[in-house]
Amino acid sequence: MLYLVATPIGNLGDISGRALEILRTVDLIAAEDTRHSGNLLKHFEIKARLTSYHQHNEARRTAELIEELGAGRSIALITDAGMPGVSDPGHRLLRACIERGLPYSVIPGPSAVLTALIGSGFDSSQFFFGGFLPVKSGQRERELTHAAERQETTVFFESPHRLLKTLDASTRILSDRKICVARELTKQFEEYRIGDAATLFTHYSAHPPKGEIALVIDCVSSKRCKELGLNSNR
Repeated sequence: MLYLVATPIGNLGDISGRALEILRTVDLIAAEDTRHSGNLLKHFEIKARLTSYHQHNEARRTAELIEELGAGRSIALITDAGMPGVSDPGHRLLRACIERGLPYSVIPGPSAVLTALIGSGFDSSQFFFGGFLPVKSGQRERELTHAAERQETTVFFESPHRLLKTLDASTRILSDRKICVARELTKQFEEYRIGDAATLFTHYSAHPPKGEIALVIDCVSSKRCKELGLNSNR
């Protein structure tokens, strides 16, 4: 059995009892970073056989793990934080299990996407998650333009080193939208800062951001949809 186990995105107290039980009883834990996950397991006094599973060895390691699963062994897949498969390794192994008819189970838990979405206070009835914004400016601006045309709330992950470039582009592309910078979620210095792109750019120019960031872009209002000539059910 393969278990895809969600782990804390910051606060270790957010891990579920079910997740801990799985991690204590499986034959093997496949981790994105064995050193990082080793600290998590040590905190909860879990002794387990660990193997690495990350973007650079996914193809080779997937075949090895499928052999283990086919032999009847139980494996838990975890990433550095949050749910495996969401902008993190996991999808390839899960697809291989499905194709071979091997059993699997998803152990739900912390999610930076949903935490940022709800914490923004924006409409969460419909939303689009775009993963990490592209590094190249042209591709990044195209993604922001799509967000400007979208009628749903949009969530992206962004690096603190590129946040100012993204906010600068957003002052031109998303000037009429509210944006939430959700930073260091569930940690000591958690922050939800909401405003227009220009205001946020000014703030983070004076206060360089640190930590992991989710960028939430508010949806188009019904009134604005009419102005833009878009269809809207809002």
